[in-house]
Amino acid sequence: GGPNTITKAPNVSQSQLNAAGGQKANWLHTNGDYGQTRFYPGTQINTGNVKKLRPEFTFQTEVRESMETAPIVVDGIMYMTTSYNHVYALDAVTGREFWHYKHKMGPITTFCCGPNNRGVAIEGGKLFMGTLDAKLVALDAKTGKLLWETEIADPEKGYSETMAPTVIDGKVLIGTNGGEYGIRGFVKAFNAADGKLLWTFHTIPEKGHEGVWAVNDATGRNMHRDIAAEKAALARDSSFYQTLGGGVWMNPAVDTKTRTIFFVVGNPSPDLYGAERPGDNLYTDAMVAVDLDKGTYKWHFQYIAHDVWDLDAVSPPILLDAKDKSGKMVPAVMHGGKTGHVYVHRRDNGELIRFSEAMIPQENMWVLPTAQGARMLPGANGGVEWSPMAYHPKHRLAYALNLHQPMTYHVEASKYPGGKLWLGGAFKVIEGEKQWGRLAAVNVDTGKMAWKFDTEQPLIGGALATAGDLVFYGEGNGLFRALHA
Repeated sequence: GGPNTITKAPNVSQSQLNAAGGQKANWLHTNGDYGQTRFYPGTQINTGNVKKLRPEFTFQTEVRESMETAPIVVDGIMYMTTSYNHVYALDAVTGREFWHYKHKMGPITTFCCGPNNRGVAIEGGKLFMGTLDAKLVALDAKTGKLLWETEIADPEKGYSETMAPTVIDGKVLIGTNGGEYGIRGFVKAFNAADGKLLWTFHTIPEKGHEGVWAVNDATGRNMHRDIAAEKAALARDSSFYQTLGGGVWMNPAVDTKTRTIFFVVGNPSPDLYGAERPGDNLYTDAMVAVDLDKGTYKWHFQYIAHDVWDLDAVSPPILLDAKDKSGKMVPAVMHGGKTGHVYVHRRDNGELIRFSEAMIPQENMWVLPTAQGARMLPGANGGVEWSPMAYHPKHRLAYALNLHQPMTYHVEASKYPGGKLWLGGAFKVIEGEKQWGRLAAVNVDTGKMAWKFDTEQPLIGGALATAGDLVFYGEGNGLFRALHA
């Protein structure tokens, strides 16, 4: 053994994972629980004493690169990942290292947006991580030893993994990045015991991806589509479903009662040049509900059809009960959009109950990108980027990290380049225009902003709400802040 060995092997049961949101000792899921509320029920740290918090330890990782990770904590052991797929097991009290795993990266990695990893999942005594070279690995939680490894998809085609997996009932659920590379997106379920594939749900259907030829977005605004031209293009060729994008960047929420998972799907490929992909491009920019056990379709709701602004749906969905249009409480699922709206849906059929007021400035929606560049707000980063929201059930508030980054959208004709970056143009920040961030607290029953807290830099990262009436988040200037919930 020795002081740097984990003495008692972690063993996390399914009933512990199911009840994770209601206990105060551990943090067993990336987003706190299967409902992804990021709500901590403890009150030991509260509005009265939070000002006494101070750094307890600092742990220096071997990897000097951006960190977008959410650690999990199991019986006093903190498991955290870094960019390039290192995993550390630390003593959560002292910060000393128990073990350090480094993934042996394959020769090809293709990723658009940083070599990040957003964390591990645990079940029993195993940890699970997706890798930049599109593998799924299982590690022994006690020793860090590799137990099995399986390929999720082909990295040469532009697939990569940065999201943390979600594990339930012996299934490891994981989506994929690659919407910038002309992939065909998916969520897959693997057997936790041996890594065998159980099912695949493609976020780009082979038939029906053209959708209903929607004229307006989810908020009822015209998207300026030339639907006649799109229909003519589709009649000439509909084989592009294989390169239509639709990555799934972040964890699904899991409704254990109805055995349903809810996830959001990213942008179509190429991001800005729509002529290559006529139709609504289902299920991009949408929330999708799928059967947990079979991987079969239940419903979808698309926020932006035929997106040419890179406004993917990416922040993890949250399960809650919310008032429907008649004021009755119903099971709901919500999502914070890059558009700057929080969308609240019925969980049973996906119907949009309401969308919030705009949390950040909107301008020229939906002006089409041009060769010279067209100005529209929000810019391509949001609104709410991948940043996970938190939810406080007592106050009925969702806390959304927004950014304001004025941009111009530029389009350029572009054919599929075979697993290389495929944007079909560019989005560019506007020199001299102020950028900033906003933490917005949105009432889920009315869609109104209850309060907002503005930050000097654009906001990206996760929020945490607690029963001590606090909301924690990190800021671009390095500050760790606690706000009154």
